[in-house]
Amino acid sequence: MDAMRQSPKLVTVFGGSGFLGRHVVRALAKRGCRVRVAVRRPHLAFYLQPLGVVGQIQLVQANLRFPDSVAAALDRADAVVNLVGILQESGRQTFATVQAGGARAVADATPAGLPVVHVSALGADPSSGADYARSKAAAEEAMLGRHPNAIVLRPSVLFGQGDSFFNRFASLARALPVLPLAGAETRFQPAWAGDVAEAVARGIDGTVAGGRVYELGGPEIRTLRELVDYVLQVTGRRRPIVALPFGAARLQARALELADTLALGLLPDMLKLTRDQVTLLETDNVVSAGAEREGRTFAGLGIQPQAPEAIVPSYLVRFRKTGQFELDRTA
Repeated sequence: MDAMRQSPKLVTVFGGSGFLGRHVVRALAKRGCRVRVAVRRPHLAFYLQPLGVVGQIQLVQANLRFPDSVAAALDRADAVVNLVGILQESGRQTFATVQAGGARAVADATPAGLPVVHVSALGADPSSGADYARSKAAAEEAMLGRHPNAIVLRPSVLFGQGDSFFNRFASLARALPVLPLAGAETRFQPAWAGDVAEAVARGIDGTVAGGRVYELGGPEIRTLRELVDYVLQVTGRRRPIVALPFGAARLQARALELADTLALGLLPDMLKLTRDQVTLLETDNVVSAGAEREGRTFAGLGIQPQAPEAIVPSYLVRFRKTGQFELDRTA
């Protein structure tokens, strides 16, 4: 409480109820900031309030399709963080409307000169064959075009309790006798969500140079096959991995898209795969040599990133056949 009184900075966080958002809200609260979390359904985000002291975290309703609600969420704010994003499209929630259009709405409503941190994704590219990557690039362009000093963070695939990466493969390994894998040799550099949240908080602190795009990857680069092998090792399961050619993977993705449509969107998340995601898997998801050279990385921000081995076992243990008590046997 004393820290909050001494530093009454008010930070509006768009998309703060998501996986990364919870880490960002916690990091800002620890610094004593007042955090205004702007979400479409505030009544579903009350779990964020215990991350700070009483009155420190405020939930407000904001819909990026309605500029007045966005402007109201920014009223008297001292800084803004944009985390809005989706992993796959659903109905009106498209990459163009949520990621590109959402960033544009936040950028337009944010007063000039206000500190801005925008979280994008490694692989954002206007010339990509994937809609996801193109929309992320369009979002960056919209934000930097309106706020040239904005800080743009591009993390690799995120991990942490509740993630949609390691948890997904652990769920598949528990449910399927064989793991068909598209992009088995594609390289990733997983980043812990807590480290990315720390980068966001340092951007709000004013200790990070603005007007730059930072690429955030963890300390290890591994292929998707190696990461799935690691999941099998942690969960104590033996499953053959079948590497799918990209052509076959697209057919599989098309079939799963159709199945999800026929199921009215109720297909389990672990089984969902889109052709756009297959296209993303054709490109390595690692920090570029240019970012390393120019210090636009975790190291350049003074952050020592955590490796998956330090975090992942603590939450994947539930996927062992008898939970944490199954330490030596394989299933």
